[in-house]
Amino acid sequence: MHLLQFSTSHYCRKARLALGYKGCSYTIENLTPGLHVFKLKPLTQCTTVPVLIDEVKDERTDRDRASTVITDSSRILAYLDRRYPAPKLIPEHRDQRDRALQLEDWLDESIGTATRFVYYQYRATEGKAINPSWMSMAVIAIVRQQYGINATTAKLAAARLDLALPWLDRTWQDHGFLVGDALSVADIAAAALLSPLALLPTYREPYPALFDRIAAIHTICNEPLPPGLSPSDQSKR
Repeated sequence: MHLLQFSTSHYCRKARLALGYKGCSYTIENLTPGLHVFKLKPLTQCTTVPVLIDEVKDERTDRDRASTVITDSSRILAYLDRRYPAPKLIPEHRDQRDRALQLEDWLDESIGTATRFVYYQYRATEGKAINPSWMSMAVIAIVRQQYGINATTAKLAAARLDLALPWLDRTWQDHGFLVGDALSVADIAAAALLSPLALLPTYREPYPALFDRIAAIHTICNEPLPPGLSPSDQSKR
């Protein structure tokens, strides 16, 4: 398997967590924002990452027989659950399955988007010192322009997070999982899409248990901890 991604994308992190949870062997190709369209457009007719390429080998010749190309993190997780049924990411029980998929969609479309706005606004202002290199600042400027991120839109996004985080924090603390009694697409999505907030003190400090759970899910999925949650980052606080 081959994953096309932006190294900083939390949606690509979501795909990596799922691949790690399934124990899949895969390679990564980091694309350059802007130039990535020349790679993706002919391949998928879209310009968004992540993209997973699953190369199926002919058992008789051990050569690549065909490739399945999957775009969008949610479609990638659903594909992995079909391709590698254990351990399950989408619960088998109908009510739990519906709940997990609804939460994943909410996290993708609302909370992941809100995180992006808050994070890139922070990185362009008081968080500049995290990485003030010209390349980092250029990527941040591209993302802010692409999504219309500014002080006003970031404030609206922050209000959305203020409603979501207490519930996510409480649910993880009370039950261990967002749905049922095992890791699901909802937990994977939350752990990935909230991970950029670990660098923001206004979120990291009020919700220590939430970010501990995000770190634990990364460990379960054999994925390196995101910035702000590694032991070296903790020692700097």
